[in-house]
Amino acid sequence: MLYTSNFPGRYVQGQNILSRLPEETRKMGRKTFIVAGGTAAKMIIPQVLREWQGKLDAKVENFNGECSDEEIKRLIGKAKSSKCDFVTGIGGGKCLDAAKCVGSALKVPVAIIPTIASTDAPCSAISIIYSPGGCFKRIEYHGRNPNLVMVDSSVICMAPVRFLVSGMGDALSTWFEAQSCQRSCAQNECGGHGLITAFKLSELCYNTLLEYGKLAKDACELKIVTPALEKIIEANTLLSGLGFESAGLASAHSIHNGLTRIKGTHCMYHGEKVAFGTLAGLFLSGHPEKVLDEVYSFCEKVGLPTTFSGIGLKKVSRKELMDAAEGACAEIESIHHEPFSVTKETVLAAMIAADAYGKNRI
Repeated sequence: MLYTSNFPGRYVQGQNILSRLPEETRKMGRKTFIVAGGTAAKMIIPQVLREWQGKLDAKVENFNGECSDEEIKRLIGKAKSSKCDFVTGIGGGKCLDAAKCVGSALKVPVAIIPTIASTDAPCSAISIIYSPGGCFKRIEYHGRNPNLVMVDSSVICMAPVRFLVSGMGDALSTWFEAQSCQRSCAQNECGGHGLITAFKLSELCYNTLLEYGKLAKDACELKIVTPALEKIIEANTLLSGLGFESAGLASAHSIHNGLTRIKGTHCMYHGEKVAFGTLAGLFLSGHPEKVLDEVYSFCEKVGLPTTFSGIGLKKVSRKELMDAAEGACAEIESIHHEPFSVTKETVLAAMIAADAYGKNRI
């Protein structure tokens, strides 16, 4: 068996660190093409451009909101025209995924600067590609992880709390999916099998969420940076990113992908749907009630969805849910990394059971 793991070239986290980008990227070059999310373009980049003046030549292009083939093609064209030395992504998960695609196409280094801690996308060598309408399409694998990931906790704490909570939802799946892959000897997202390093980091991610999640949410609501917030930013971004990629994915993310088939879920964030996918996965794999109570209690404490209503499906038909279950069970999906046979019928039952359990606790 081949055991392998992927890591970003360098990870930097702390308060007010964006001014360091020219120093951190000196070996990459002096000319960068920036893929900028909406908030970044309006509120962050104008300020840091002044700080980078004379040190970095930056061409800024606004991201149009969806990491689709059409948007990626447009950005690649703009980046080629800029003759950049490296690509920088500044924004949310989809913006960062698009930036990784651009860097991969141009075969230049990539620097990633998340403005929210809402997903584990920043550190990975993976991009999730959607249709222009927001439906999951495929996973794009790049030849390498970002050369640099910079996370400014001062920026993260100013974002709406819902983003941080969504990131905890994405991170919540990491340990449970890692356990499934470990038991089934399934391949990870690096083309091999998980090292014990990846499984231990995944477990640490889960324990960090349970210990510091509510404290971090409280800090973010107050727009202050505390040690608890720093720990959750690290869990959401680095630990979850290393865990999902190097330990592996299973049912939670597949159920998320299936749920994107239902239009009502499109208003919900990735991590919110993944959190519900994790809950459904617990029923799919037959976890004991002690584990269910622990995970549901965490979700309730930080504000993650535990019912269909919580993911935008106040009125959803059995037919729509079956379509989502069928999508979750597509041949390419990681749900088949579970250490047991999975069918659309068992996934449907797990989703309905997860919703009912959540309702009974309200």
